[in-house]
Amino acid sequence: MDYIIGQTPRHDSSRPAGGAVATPPGGRPDPVMDGTQNTFMRDVVEASRDMPVLVDFWAPWCNPCKQLTPVLEKVVRAAGGRVRLVKVDVEANRALAQQLTQIGLPLQSIPLVAAFWQGQILDLFQGAKPESEVRRFIENVLKSAGGGTLPAADLINAARADMEEGRAEAAAALFSQVLEIEPENPAAWGGLARALIEMGDEEGAETALNDAPAAIAEHAEITGARAALELKREGRKAAEEAEEIRARIAANPKDYAARFELSAALNAAGKRAEAADELLTIMKEDRQWNDDAARKQLIRLFEAWGQTDPDTLVARRRMSSLLFS
Repeated sequence: MDYIIGQTPRHDSSRPAGGAVATPPGGRPDPVMDGTQNTFMRDVVEASRDMPVLVDFWAPWCNPCKQLTPVLEKVVRAAGGRVRLVKVDVEANRALAQQLTQIGLPLQSIPLVAAFWQGQILDLFQGAKPESEVRRFIENVLKSAGGGTLPAADLINAARADMEEGRAEAAAALFSQVLEIEPENPAAWGGLARALIEMGDEEGAETALNDAPAAIAEHAEITGARAALELKREGRKAAEEAEEIRARIAANPKDYAARFELSAALNAAGKRAEAADELLTIMKEDRQWNDDAARKQLIRLFEAWGQTDPDTLVARRRMSSLLFS
């Protein structure tokens, strides 16, 4: 039958009764489900009286929909059961789409995501969005619905993803959100400082590091960010003289001081592997040069990059092979 807004639909025997979401064996209910015009009232309107419900309006031919839906599913599942996602294929449910269009929902442009709360549309957005923006949207929906906020760990992960994708400003905003929830979260303080460094705001990064609570001042997240700031500043001068430094090395490959300076310049430019290469070259040819300075500088780089960073792991393996060969 056609869906009529406000009419209780007939029972669909292919879905759980009473608006329940199927529970996988040994797991909690999956908050992601498919919806139809026959189940919309139960799965969206009625269910939204207990928790916010996002409706993902999509179609098989819509490529942006294919990009957005997996992101929505990931973020909704990470919200720990405080929000539900119902996916509606507008092509297969044209009667529903037509009626929702008549009440002002702009379904002529998909993907469209509408958040329902207490039987009403609370908010919506159109078009494919990056994970960080989807998280912020759901965060705002939860706040408006009195459902709290996304867990700090999820916000941290989203911020780190933004950093990896070059969106330092978005990352800084997420790290700041975490600090509103957990003022002594070392990952958020360190992450905020790193984001500010990437944005070119070194003064702001230093302020953030100085503002971090004393109880976490020596945490690896804080000391690592501080090392990153120091190395950035040290590398700036070397970067300005990089051409001269390379000429010195070309004239004398054993000019280890020049290699050391070049490593600083390369690190400041984000060329981590190359920065490590210069220090490893010094270690290979003269491990004790300048009181073991190359090894000590590599340790500083590892701290600044993060102990589990892929570049750290690769360089550490190479350093270990030199030291223990």
